[in-house]
Amino acid sequence: MIQAVDLSKKYGGNTVLNIKELIIPKGECFGLVGNNGAGKTTLFNLILDLIKPSSGHILSKETRVDQSEAWKSYTTAYIDESFIIGYLTPEEYFNFLGNLRGISPTRVEEELAPFNALFGNEVLGQKKYIRDLSKGNQKKVGIAAAFLGAPELVILDEPFANLDPTTQIRLKNYIKEVHLDGETTLLISSHDLTHITEVCERIVVLSKGDVVKDLKTSEETLRELETYFSV
Repeated sequence: MIQAVDLSKKYGGNTVLNIKELIIPKGECFGLVGNNGAGKTTLFNLILDLIKPSSGHILSKETRVDQSEAWKSYTTAYIDESFIIGYLTPEEYFNFLGNLRGISPTRVEEELAPFNALFGNEVLGQKKYIRDLSKGNQKKVGIAAAFLGAPELVILDEPFANLDPTTQIRLKNYIKEVHLDGETTLLISSHDLTHITEVCERIVVLSKGDVVKDLKTSEETLRELETYFSV
């Protein structure tokens, strides 16, 4: 579904991403790990055409993302707080997105139901603007919004950060359920090696912009990653 071809990104004379080829099939739950500055967010931003590559290109369903907007109809993402509209309440924001994606308010409510446990009593019905919620609750809004309308491709950058342990577990369970349908392609980055190995069937390790490991997740994967990052 996603293919990076001779992809690089440079800032000044510094190369922050350099990927000869990377293919992510439809329906895969793909994990991306690496230390700060490894190029994880840069790769996601290139897939979303938020920045332009220095060379090469990204294909989404065989179409270049920098030459067509067709990918926008089936792609959603939550990278950071800039992806949400802070001056709306969560309810207003979800219905706004529902309208954009052709979903009725009733359908929006139905699709949000699985997130009620994730939200607790801190997101909906609070009569607060999103900007006035805690960072963790803003993230909950952004993540839930990314799944509205059953998109084919969902990109989540550090979804477990700033979430309490209970919410992290509930989010992992939700991601696993979504993955079971085989129709949704999930791209997830995380600094938490345990979480990423639990939810992703494949994990790529980036180091200074290069792919240094491409692993099919198994019982040995967490140990292998811990060993790699301990050196």
